[in-house]
Amino acid sequence: MRKIVVGAFISLDGVMQSPGGPQEDPIGGFSFGGWFAPLFDEKTGEVIGEMLASPFDLLLGRKTYDIFAAHWPYVDKSDPIGPLFDRITKYVATRDATRKLSWQNSETLGTDAVGALKELKQSDGPNLLTQGSSDFLKTLLAAGLVDELNLFIAPLILGKGKRLFADSGKPGNLKLVSSQVMPSGIIHAKYVPDGEVKTGSFEFETPTEAELERRKNLT
Repeated sequence: MRKIVVGAFISLDGVMQSPGGPQEDPIGGFSFGGWFAPLFDEKTGEVIGEMLASPFDLLLGRKTYDIFAAHWPYVDKSDPIGPLFDRITKYVATRDATRKLSWQNSETLGTDAVGALKELKQSDGPNLLTQGSSDFLKTLLAAGLVDELNLFIAPLILGKGKRLFADSGKPGNLKLVSSQVMPSGIIHAKYVPDGEVKTGSFEFETPTEAELERRKNLT
C-alpha cells in the first residue's frame, strides 16, 4: 500500500505561498515571494535530501506542476534533484482532464482525483510525495488521504497568503514522530495521523453561578 506524504514549507502562521521566489506565485497580490530562500541552510538541505532518498512519485496540484515543469527540467545536471524529478512519475491534479502535460513521465489524475488516489494508494509502488500544491492539499486533508506530514516551519509571520490548513480540513489528532531545529531557526516536524480529536476539561465539575451566567450571555 502506498502512502501520501506531504512535504511543505510554511510560515509560523501557516502560509505556504511562493516560498521559492518573487514570481513563483504572486497571485492575490502576494508580495513576500521567496520568503523561505534566505532561511535555507545546509542542514535543511540535508533533511530534504534524506526525505528524497527513499523511492517516491510526485503528487502535484496543477499550479505547482507548472512551476516545477518550468524549472526542474532546466537546472544544471549537477543538481541531483532535477534528473530525479525528470525520471519519476508525476501525478497531477487538474480540473482540465484534457490538459497536455509536456514534462516527461507526467499524467493527470482525471476528473475524480480523490477516487484515483484511493486506487493509487492501494496499488504497488513508491509513496506519493506532495510538494507545494496548497489548494490540492486542502482536498487531500479533507478526504483524510494524508498519511504523513513533513512540515518545514519558518520563523516568520506572513499575515496573508495561501495556507496549508483551512476550515474544510478533517479534524483529527496528529502524533509527532520526530522534530529538529535547523541553525536558521526552521523547525522540521514530522507528523502522522493519530485518531480522532480528544477533548477534556479544566472546568469545575459543578459550575459556579458566575460561570452559568457567563454561558447565558454567550453569543
